[in-house]
This record gives sequence, structure tokens and C-alpha cells, in this order.
Amino acid sequence: MQDTFAFIIHPIHIKEDVARKFPFLGKILTEPQINFFSRFFPPVYLSEVKGIVSAETGRELKGWLIACPFTPPTMMSVPVETAYRKIVACGKMAEELGARILGLGAYTSVVGDAGKTIADRLELPVTTGDSYTVTMAVEAVIEAARVMDIPMRQATVAVVGATGAVGKTCALLLARECAELVLVGRREDAIEAVREECEGLGARVTASTTMEAIYPADLILTVTSAVHAVIEPKHLKPGCVVCDVARPRDVSRRVADERDDVLVIEGGMIEVPGPVDFGFNFGFPPRMSYACMAETMALALEGRYEDYTIGKSIRVEQAQEIGQIARRHGFKLSGFRSFEKAVTDDMIALVKEKAAQNRRVKA
Repeated sequence: MQDTFAFIIHPIHIKEDVARKFPFLGKILTEPQINFFSRFFPPVYLSEVKGIVSAETGRELKGWLIACPFTPPTMMSVPVETAYRKIVACGKMAEELGARILGLGAYTSVVGDAGKTIADRLELPVTTGDSYTVTMAVEAVIEAARVMDIPMRQATVAVVGATGAVGKTCALLLARECAELVLVGRREDAIEAVREECEGLGARVTASTTMEAIYPADLILTVTSAVHAVIEPKHLKPGCVVCDVARPRDVSRRVADERDDVLVIEGGMIEVPGPVDFGFNFGFPPRMSYACMAETMALALEGRYEDYTIGKSIRVEQAQEIGQIARRHGFKLSGFRSFEKAVTDDMIALVKEKAAQNRRVKA
């Protein structure tokens, strides 16, 4: 039996993403109109995915991309049962196509109970892909530290959104790698609980409910479920790195416009093994995908057709296991992107130069 998967995506950059499939509608409709009409659209078949080949076994994987028409504001504003019904409808389409595992992308992975109800209502197994997102986010932070000449063991690292499933597990892993760890969340009781779990793993750990707490950080990993940006230019010191794993972005576009002395990366791109053709342009270069999508593919290549990452808790061991599975089949971190552009060596050199200049001015 052939290995197969399906993955659900939905519009994030609303007009731009709608225009990828429906150019005319993306052009004539405003964002509020798209938010409104998206409530009434059925699931949308996007493409067949071909050419994924395991580096270990040589087995080829076939898949499908399916669009849940809800935008982030719609997903967060409709009753949770309404969102469930729409996502389940996408899952039923995946079952009819022949998928043997379903991945939940972006907000479809966080709505309600983070995939548990969806898994209960479908015959095929489900994963949010968040375990591999954790693994590769941490790997991206460590690699970014290397290219920016930031000694990881001496660094101050901040995790924004540390009370969420992804943020908490990233914090538990990063506490083993850095000197100081700053945790930021909205609720004081919740962020204190995460701080206590991270104590004793190596780093000195502090917790805060204010964004100002991240200013001393050399490296910032941000992964909130906010609909709007939470990190502004004033929150970042010269020379720091921000790894933005959130979709929509946590980092304001103003950072790109005003701060040429910081490096913002989008969580790292995952290179997919084989001559893959996604059949749809979701904004990445050829053969590249998000980590959550790559988790779904890696599980299929491994023959692990079971519910994998669902619910609001991700075990460190699970993140480490999927990292090993994906690595074995040939998935790997491959370059950085920043606000839809590839990060080049020249860009990194310029950030270092500007940061050094601005540090001298402030001194």
C-alpha cells in the first residue's frame, strides 16, 4: 500500500493567499469581505503533492493539500464547534482522496483542544505537526546564534508565548542550552508554572508578562497565537536574533522597515527529500516546507499512521523522536527566510555591522 498524507492550510496573509488560488477574488475583495465570505466556503482542494522520497528507504510519498477557507480572525471568532465542523469537513475530503494521515496547519492546529476533537471525529489519524515545529525552532535558534557569532552557552534567550504547547516545550529544551532564559506569557500564574518546570535544567530562568522583558535577550523565539504582531522595534536590542514561529507573524513589519541591526527569521525552512512538487505555491522556494507539514510527511514515510501530536501538551521526548525520524528520512533545516525573502550571508554581515555601530553610539 502506498504511503499517503494530506495537509490542511488556510489563508494567513489574507488577500495574498486567497489570490494564490482565486486571483480574481483576491483582487476585488477586501480583507473584511474575505473574512465574512470565508465562513460560507466549503473545503477547497488545492493540489496533489508528488516526488517526496525517503533518503533511507527510497519509498515515495503521495499527498494532497487542502484549504480550510477560514482566515485567522474568522477561526478565532466563530464558535469552536463551527471551526471543528469546517476542519472535519476538510478531513473527510482527505479520507476520500486516500490519505492515511492528516496534518493540521496554522490555526487549524490550535483551535479548541488542539486536534483532539478533530482526531475523534475522523477515521484517519491526525497530527498538528507541533512536535517537529519545536525541534526545528530550537535548531533554528541554535544555528542563528552560530551565524551571528552569539555564544549559545553564554546567551540570554527569550521565549515569547512560553505557556503554549510549542513555546513551553521549546523553553524546556532551550533551558539546557543557554545561560539565561526569559519566559514571557500573558498570565502570571501560567508563566510562573512554566518557569518552575524550567528551573534546574541549566539556565537561570525568569518570567514576565510584559514584552519589555525581552530587550536584554540575544536570541528570541516567539510563538504566540496572537492575531496581530506583538514584537515592535522598541523591544529589540541591536544584534539580537528573533525566530518567529507564529503564523500570523508575531514580529511587526515595522521591525523590517526600521531595524536593520537585528535579524528576524521565520523559524527556518525544511528541505523535503526528493524532487518534490507541491503543485501549489504557498510562498516557499521549491522543495521547502513548514516544519508542521514536514512532520506529517515524515510520519507517513515512517509508517506511523497514528495520532501523534494532538492536545495542548508536547513531550520533550516526542519532539526529540520526530526529529530523529525526520532526519533519518532526509528532512533537514535549510536556510532562513525573513519577511518572505531568503536570508543571505551579505544580509547577516550587514546586520552585524549595523549592530556594532549602534552599540557604539549607545555606549
